[in-house]
Amino acid sequence: MDDCLLEMENSSELVLVPCDNDSQACDYTDWQHSSSVVPVLYMLVFVFGLSGNGVVICTVWRSRTKRRSADTYIGNLALADLAFVVTLPLWAVYAALDYHWPFGWLLCKLSSYLVMINMYASVFCLTCLSFDRYLAIVHSLSSNKLRSSRTTLLSLALIWFTAGLLALPALLLRQTHEKDNLTVCAMDYSWVATADTEHFWVGGLSLFSSTVGFILPFLLMSTFYCAIANTVTRHFQNVKKEEQKKKRLLKIISALVLVFAACWLPFHIIKTMDALIWLELVSIQCSADVILHLTHPYATCLAYINSCLNPFLYAFFDQRFRAQCLSVLRCSSAPKWIPPGWYFP
Repeated sequence: MDDCLLEMENSSELVLVPCDNDSQACDYTDWQHSSSVVPVLYMLVFVFGLSGNGVVICTVWRSRTKRRSADTYIGNLALADLAFVVTLPLWAVYAALDYHWPFGWLLCKLSSYLVMINMYASVFCLTCLSFDRYLAIVHSLSSNKLRSSRTTLLSLALIWFTAGLLALPALLLRQTHEKDNLTVCAMDYSWVATADTEHFWVGGLSLFSSTVGFILPFLLMSTFYCAIANTVTRHFQNVKKEEQKKKRLLKIISALVLVFAACWLPFHIIKTMDALIWLELVSIQCSADVILHLTHPYATCLAYINSCLNPFLYAFFDQRFRAQCLSVLRCSSAPKWIPPGWYFP
């Protein structure tokens, strides 16, 4: 199996992809750099993500006197997205310069680290938020201790510690080096692997991050929502005001999870294929490898777009949240009819 002599371009991945085509080198003459579209998309995500998540964090902070567990998870989800989007101007310049990194090795490491922390922290916050809704709806009478403020803070501390720990390979292995008169910001496995074992590290880390950072959390969230849907169907059939409220709140969080899955699924499919190729568990023709290269930058953009969509989902689904945001933007007090705990019971 030969290595296709082109790097998969992505702000969080930059690797050579093995390719099997009867020992012939892949033909990339028609492959074009995405150095115009990708930077524009990155900057749009930066502008909307910075403003939207900033408003969400301010809104959560203002409701600190009677903040509920779900509010806290939403605030930390916005914080993870905000920490990530501030790095996007760097990646936009990187893509615009045909993947030349002019910012030095330290920003290369830190920016890559924040990308991975965002991926893990976001999915872990969504999983805990789904579990919180599961307890509130399915076990509403017996879950008060599990949904206490102390338990919520402990779970958030665990979320950030675990996300920071799992993202360490990006901080430790990411490095700048010269290639074809360009300075690239890429993973460097030379100090943990030999040339013969490097493919195990590349494939293993990639497969691990997709499994822990997407597949397992999404399976957990799906399990929680199946149980919630069953309870809602059995017990919330009448039209009482409180039951309608719970249905509406469930739609909000369901939308968050579904949009997260839709945005990140293409990225993780390509990432998993790349891992299986590196581990020599799958062999593909060069035509398929070219498709991976063509779609990879745009799948990455789609994943990053998720970081600016959540605030708009809140505003779309919940009128009270819109009123809260307007009061923040106007620097005024929240209307008295809006409870400090947002829309979560």
